Amino acid sequence: MKRKLLCAILSVTMAASLLAGCGSDNTTEQTTDAGNDVTPGTEEGTEAAAGNAEGETISVAAIETAYGSEMWQEVAAAFTEQTGINVELTTDKNLEDVIGPSMQGGEYPDVIHLATGREAALTEQFIKGNMIADITDVLSMTVPGEDVTVSEKLAGGFTETSLTNPYGDGKTYLAPMFYSPCGLFYNAGLFEEKGWTVPTTWDEMWELGDKAKAEGISLFTYPTTGYFDAFFYALMYSVGGPEFFNKATNYEEGIWETPEAQQCFDIVAKLATYTDPITPAQANDQDFTQNQQLVLDNKALFMPNGTWIVGEMAEAPRADGFKWGMTALPAVEEGGDAYSYTWFEQAWIPAGAEHQDAAKQFIAFLYSDTACEIFAKAGAIQPVLNIADKLEGDNVMFYSIYDNGAKAAMGNFAPFEAIPGVEVRSVFFDPVNSLVSGDMTEEEWIEGVIAGSDQMRANLK
Repeated sequence: MKRKLLCAILSVTMAASLLAGCGSDNTTEQTTDAGNDVTPGTEEGTEAAAGNAEGETISVAAIETAYGSEMWQEVAAAFTEQTGINVELTTDKNLEDVIGPSMQGGEYPDVIHLATGREAALTEQFIKGNMIADITDVLSMTVPGEDVTVSEKLAGGFTETSLTNPYGDGKTYLAPMFYSPCGLFYNAGLFEEKGWTVPTTWDEMWELGDKAKAEGISLFTYPTTGYFDAFFYALMYSVGGPEFFNKATNYEEGIWETPEAQQCFDIVAKLATYTDPITPAQANDQDFTQNQQLVLDNKALFMPNGTWIVGEMAEAPRADGFKWGMTALPAVEEGGDAYSYTWFEQAWIPAGAEHQDAAKQFIAFLYSDTACEIFAKAGAIQPVLNIADKLEGDNVMFYSIYDNGAKAAMGNFAPFEAIPGVEVRSVFFDPVNSLVSGDMTEEEWIEGVIAGSDQMRANLK
């Protein structure tokens, strides 16, 4: 199936990263076929989008994370059973390498589940190239097999953020998926053993860092610098609230020279001095679990992460008495607000996809009770109303963080036209490795942020 030729921006910006490999041993391909006896959902909203979709085959590509690939196979089969639409499924831990070459040849999956913030930045490239289909109408579609619309099932706020509405035009382009409160994860068992209290301010954090250092324990580590997105977003909220966050993420001129920005830079720079020195060498997509292991081995106290960490490290060894703990970022002052960033993944339809109507049905089905239950069994929690009531174990603690005083931070940096060598991660977050190693000063980092932000502002979409 040949589709529209991929626009020039993708071939230029993605060639180096996406042609590195054409496949992976982790790839799973599956076609579900419910046969001709299956009757698709007959709800009005579903029918309107379905057309003659029954018997059609759509291709779905989903990143394989700690949740595994089996849940996608089950959801695809359930979708086929409900609608009569077959699914050709591809999952892989390095999904960009698998689907990139075929997309450069003009063949697109009909649905892609791949979040922003990954090293290859494939989703960001599609956003910048205006190559993602408008799925606003999915919100008013009836969920296949049910009698409610997608918007009636979604929790509030998830389709009112730049993560789903990147162009600020009132339209939704990316569907919110698996959400996770993000924060600082730690070994609660160690804190109980030592009689330590989880810090609620950064001053208390530094005091604890000194106590831990005296016992040969680092205060902090991080999996990769990519994990500083959720950390830095929450930090911006705690320092200057939503107003500062919105100005900063839209690259307002002079914003990085304000007292609020300086406070953010100072906290990260000081935290770098408390970070386990081995962290930068392991802060990559191959070795990041070794940094996470530092917390399980009581070699570091805190790391920024999301609720998926439990499943990701389920089989990893750990210190005696280990118990997962999670806290919001400390407040900048006594009595100040503590924030936990709400990170969520995204699913989207390439503008060049061939079967867009059927693809929209698939996305609508992802919010069905059937799909949500399948996902939840694997630990992937959909942002639907009342989902927390169905959780158990560690997830009860994680998803109740906003019930325990933390405020939710949501949103990200505004998209800008492609600039060679300039990405949000490379400008704002990757330099943390050099701060920890001592190869870069805080002043050099700030200079790079100001210069990069100026370029981003000049190229805003």
